[in-house]
Amino acid sequence: VQLQASGGGLVQAGGSLRLSCTASGLTFSVYGMGWFRQAPGKEREFVAGINWSGGSTSYADSVKGRFTISRINVQNTVYLQMNSLKPEDTAVYYCAASPSSRTILSFITAYDAWGQGTLVTVSS
Repeated sequence: VQLQASGGGLVQAGGSLRLSCTASGLTFSVYGMGWFRQAPGKEREFVAGINWSGGSTSYADSVKGRFTISRINVQNTVYLQMNSLKPEDTAVYYCAASPSSRTILSFITAYDAWGQGTLVTVSS
């Protein structure tokens, strides 16, 4: 199983970025997908999750209304559209796959495959 994340970079506060994560080696359409992030000196935290069909999503309170998770199963890809970025969004962002396809879970141990991470830096 391989998850390849991309799209990170440096952006000014108020700007936008779109992260992508393409999966291989698994039946993508039966997995729930999530995005997590880890800021320097902090624990990894849940950002957003999406069920197998894309019909259900969940967000951390800190990103609600600013971030949107979506997926295209035929392309084995999950996206995270990030708008109105803030300096506190600076972190390494990881995509992850969970065998819980219907229920979106926010804890790390629910996910058994992880991407390598992509760095997002938001300047003030």
